[in-house]
Amino acid sequence: MNLVSFLGAIEIGFVYGLVALGVYLSFRILNFPDLTVDGSFPLGAAVAATLIIAGVDPYLATGLAVVAGMLAGLVTAILNLRFGILHLLASILTMIALYSVNLRIMGRPNLALITEPTVLTPFEGLGLSGLYLKPIFGAAVIAVVAVMIGWFLITEYGLGMRATGANPRMARAQGIATAKVTATGMALSNGMVALGGALFAQMNGFADITIGTGTIVVGLAAVIAGEAIFRVRGVIMAVAACIFGSIVYRLAIAFALNADYLGLTSADLNLVTAVLVALALILPGARNPFKAMLARRNAGSGGGGGA
Repeated sequence: MNLVSFLGAIEIGFVYGLVALGVYLSFRILNFPDLTVDGSFPLGAAVAATLIIAGVDPYLATGLAVVAGMLAGLVTAILNLRFGILHLLASILTMIALYSVNLRIMGRPNLALITEPTVLTPFEGLGLSGLYLKPIFGAAVIAVVAVMIGWFLITEYGLGMRATGANPRMARAQGIATAKVTATGMALSNGMVALGGALFAQMNGFADITIGTGTIVVGLAAVIAGEAIFRVRGVIMAVAACIFGSIVYRLAIAFALNADYLGLTSADLNLVTAVLVALALILPGARNPFKAMLARRNAGSGGGGGA
């Protein structure tokens, strides 16, 4: 894998780290399986790209993209909490609706941002090439978001959110407004995903209606890979593991696609993704043959001593 592929994987890893944090908040903290992210990711890209082309400041456009993502999360929460629609079905309904909403926002299936100012434009005069500037900018953004989420989850409100996901009946008995807390969590989750979509569009120079396909799989893979590798304890380490999991996941894909002896091409991306997610799910629960062999040897030594 050459330097361009390596830095490209790091850059995409940071962007999808925002998706992983959003999925962690809904899937792990709130225990809410949320497919809205497949729609809120391109929603963030669509809102940011459309506003930038219309002459809006890129930072304001990115902020409004986050607000749009939060509204999408609120719609899913209302469908579930107010109207009693199952979590998964509520999020699928929102995701399907967002496809049409995104087309309405953009006016066509894709928009080009190559000649437009972006959030990176103010830093382009520092002498850094885009090859290094994009990963550095992505790292700075996700570091700020991770600190804010880590701090939020250890506040009293954040503890209430964690209690709501762990045991909603107990949380209600303790006086926690679980519906309001769940709606807030869903809004934050999809706001972070939309931020990832807005940055993806600006870093890659385009917004496309199809960029959200499989976003939930990528987010879950990053969360599971991070938890499997780092054996996290506590929410602070879990937040860090989501980011590192996203980077490791992207590096693994880049390595697989760039390894000539494997013979894989970019057309095999979905296959590589499926294999990596399957490995992330299987390996943490797999038996360690060396550990089992050592245990049997110790048991045998103990039995011989007793005789």
